[in-house]
Amino acid sequence: MKQEIIADLSRITEEEQAILDGKTEVEKERYSSGQKFVMDAGKLLERGKLIDIRPHTRFIRFPAHSHNYVEMIYMCQGSTVHTINGDRIELKTGELLILNQNAVQEIEPAGRDDIAVNFLILPEFFDQTLQMIGAEENQLKDFIVGCLKSGEVPLCYLHYRIADVLPVQNLIENLVWTLLHHQSNKRSINQITMGLLFLQLMNYTDRVQVGEQYFEQEMLLGVYRYIEEHYREGSLSELAEELHYDFYTLSRMIRRLTGKNYTELVQNKRLTQAAYLLETTGLSVADIGERVGYENMSYFHRIFKERYGMSPKKYRVEKTHPMA
Repeated sequence: MKQEIIADLSRITEEEQAILDGKTEVEKERYSSGQKFVMDAGKLLERGKLIDIRPHTRFIRFPAHSHNYVEMIYMCQGSTVHTINGDRIELKTGELLILNQNAVQEIEPAGRDDIAVNFLILPEFFDQTLQMIGAEENQLKDFIVGCLKSGEVPLCYLHYRIADVLPVQNLIENLVWTLLHHQSNKRSINQITMGLLFLQLMNYTDRVQVGEQYFEQEMLLGVYRYIEEHYREGSLSELAEELHYDFYTLSRMIRRLTGKNYTELVQNKRLTQAAYLLETTGLSVADIGERVGYENMSYFHRIFKERYGMSPKKYRVEKTHPMA
């Protein structure tokens, strides 16, 4: 991260100076409104803002607390140690930790050279960000963003070890810079940048950890990632080998966790991809069917109609010329 940003985030704050002068406990009233220690967006975000940043307060232990917003913590320099729902996590330089509103977090004291930045994000920010990502449906994207927005998926955190991934580092740096400086039109800029960041993170789900108690969800991330990459020609046996699971065990787990079998998940991806290509390209229906993995065009037409209630050709007309 550029040194001028590090310099801005390294300045001793009024709160930190009070700690250095002898204050021994976090001033909860600064962060929370109620009896329970819940970090309150109403206290920390200016009215009307959906996203902001603040440097992580150093030199003091943060006791167990939760948030009524989504928090992303980026480690600019040094390291911090977090306990999240019982899992101990060391966040190192260049790594990203994303917490949803179900996470209970404790943080050990950080030193002077341990520089972290906290992103405070209201869940509705992701609604607009997703619109920027694009129209193509993506089970992996829905899985991750769903867990952050509403806790529908029982994950409390995502720990991305992406210190060596330059595009991700650049996007986070851009977000930090824009939020540190009061740039005009920054909400649109931040929404686009966050969308690009999530698209990049989709490519690095092999670098994410979700905690030992959520091993099934971590496995499911691997399933969705594999389908996104191999929906045309992949197989459950190859997936089981890649994830080091027994074939039948993996099959049963997929059914239990998603309500669908592997074939249904693949078919869902193929059909949503076909619909996306019908809307956004001039490829022929036959080319699209073959491109998404169907050699039998009669079968492709039949299952597409079952899914969307119309033929691929009519779907294209409806979506691209709705008044025709």
